[in-house]
Amino acid sequence: MTRTPDTPKLFRVILPVTDINQAERFYSTLFAMPGVRVTSGRHYFDCGGTILACFDPRADTDNFDLGPNPDHIYFAVDYLETVYARAMDLKVEDIDPIATRPWGERSFYLKDPFGNKLCFVDRSTMFLGREPFEMPE
Repeated sequence: MTRTPDTPKLFRVILPVTDINQAERFYSTLFAMPGVRVTSGRHYFDCGGTILACFDPRADTDNFDLGPNPDHIYFAVDYLETVYARAMDLKVEDIDPIATRPWGERSFYLKDPFGNKLCFVDRSTMFLGREPFEMPE
């Protein structure tokens, strides 16, 4: 894939939450970093140059609710087992075990306390759709 001056760069993803303080505690523990409170209803985490923006509209004085994101947000990490252990320590109720996917990624899926779907992938196994890929038989 060739980048050009017009190639967009994804820099922020909004993650709807219903309790910004709970979201701050959850993601600070899961990511092992504090993030930054931007407004009364926004807490940002810098995930390698892309901001994960936890957003609680009611805490930001907006009078509406958002449901969870409809699909997974994917994070590449160097120490998959460490992140998995932190998720288990957080008593995440909806978490799958670490597994190797048919496309070669080692990963695990979970839902945060607000119903948002997350996936953590071992960075050394990330599949970016650039190499030839053959389905196993």
